[in-house]
Amino acid sequence: MTSPSPIDAGDTLAEDDAIAAVPVEIDEAPVQAQSAAEPPEVDDEDAEAEIKPVKPVLAKAEKFAEGDYVVYPTHGVGKVERIAHEEIAGHKLELIHITFEENRMTLRVPVAKARSAGLRKLATRKLFDDALAVLKGRARIKRTMWSRRAQEYEAKINSGDPLAIAEVVRDLHRNSGQPDQSFSERQIYEAAMDRLAAELAALDRTDKATAATKLNDFLKTL
Repeated sequence: MTSPSPIDAGDTLAEDDAIAAVPVEIDEAPVQAQSAAEPPEVDDEDAEAEIKPVKPVLAKAEKFAEGDYVVYPTHGVGKVERIAHEEIAGHKLELIHITFEENRMTLRVPVAKARSAGLRKLATRKLFDDALAVLKGRARIKRTMWSRRAQEYEAKINSGDPLAIAEVVRDLHRNSGQPDQSFSERQIYEAAMDRLAAELAALDRTDKATAATKLNDFLKTL
């Protein structure tokens, strides 16, 4: 049997407890965030409660094929390059190879773990329209320290759920005439916008810059 090629920096294996002996090299760029659009709705409820992690969207049991655009929670939109059987650390696995062109990275996700890892196909048009509807809502700001809110926003972004990501954009968006965002708020806002734009671009079969412009134009109408 031919032994598999070693995993290099550009080819990472998604974390899997069944193959814990294999080093995992998923780099998750730190994200950071901010406030509201209209007069924000301040939420005192559970202000000091522990921030609960936002779980990745559990997709239906989907079958993936070469050429599919997919969403991996901590990396966003990628494309299935191929699906192949390989042997990793003595385990025979069927792996989905996902490429993320912007990061020049390939991620290998075991088919058996795809659903629990949150790997999913692109959102339906209806789901993305629901995310746009979230942007129209009133910003909700918890009366907590910024560091705690930032953690919550980051968790929402890394959940891969377009509705949760839209909440981050909604809460941190500033229209003209409103106070400027802080540096960290701007970072998180842009990370959330980037995730939404990438998925919209894949849905519209266009590039991310065009999708980002479309989102920004939509926000200006609110």
